[in-house]
Amino acid sequence: MKITQGQKVKIGLFTALGLLVLVAGIFFIGNQKSLFSATFGINGVFNNVNGLQVGNNVRFAGINVGVVDDIQIINDTSVRVVLMINDDVKKFVKKDARMAIGSDGLMGDKLITIMPGGANTRQMVEDGAQIKAVNPMDMDKVMTKLTKVADNASNLIEGLSSIVGKIDKGKGSIGKLLNSDKMASELEGTISDARSTINTVHKTSATLNEDLEAAKSNFLLKGFFNKKEKAVKAKQDSIKKAKEKAVKATEKAKKDQAKAAEKAQKEAAKLLDKQQEEAADAAEKARKAAGN
Repeated sequence: MKITQGQKVKIGLFTALGLLVLVAGIFFIGNQKSLFSATFGINGVFNNVNGLQVGNNVRFAGINVGVVDDIQIINDTSVRVVLMINDDVKKFVKKDARMAIGSDGLMGDKLITIMPGGANTRQMVEDGAQIKAVNPMDMDKVMTKLTKVADNASNLIEGLSSIVGKIDKGKGSIGKLLNSDKMASELEGTISDARSTINTVHKTSATLNEDLEAAKSNFLLKGFFNKKEKAVKAKQDSIKKAKEKAVKATEKAKKDQAKAAEKAQKEAAKLLDKQQEEAADAAEKARKAAGN
């Protein structure tokens, strides 16, 4: 079958379009994976990469700035993750920067988040340097704990349902109290009796106070209460007198102490004057003796 000129043109256009799409796809993927820009490498060691894969994005301030270049198992508890990051971001990443594993959305792909640092140093990170890695939360352990919590909550709800059912059927003390009219009536009677007793106690106390006041005015008991009041007053007077004596004794002691100090000062001054006179006489005698 001979190919016409129109078919050749169509094949050529289709081929050119396919090549154009291929080049655009390569450019797009290369741009996403930083294949056509200068990069630098850093790494960090995790206990668990939590599903991270080579080729996942690296984000800085919410922007994709690189990719996960390699994941290496060091030992049974350590995994090294190597990152390739655009070189124009290097000036923002300090030596005390940290990396952490996150996810793109709630159920999205894993990615690495770079925290720039700068709290302890202003020096930029070097190519190939290792920075601190923040280990991700172990979701298996979290799910296990949530499962236990859910089981405990289920058991608690079942227990509460059983208790409420028994109460509703009138079983137990609370059930009988809530469902028995007789017990409710008896409880109301008990409360009423308690209130009546309290009122009686208040009335009795008031009556006793009145009787006591009346007893104070009684001719036969008036002497007893007067005697008691006098004894209280005498005790208060004795306390007052004792305080006054103590104050006077203190003042007298202060005065005696001041007088004694003044007398001692005067005697010391006299003694000093006498010693000075004796010293002057001795000096005069010595001067005369030297003159002779």
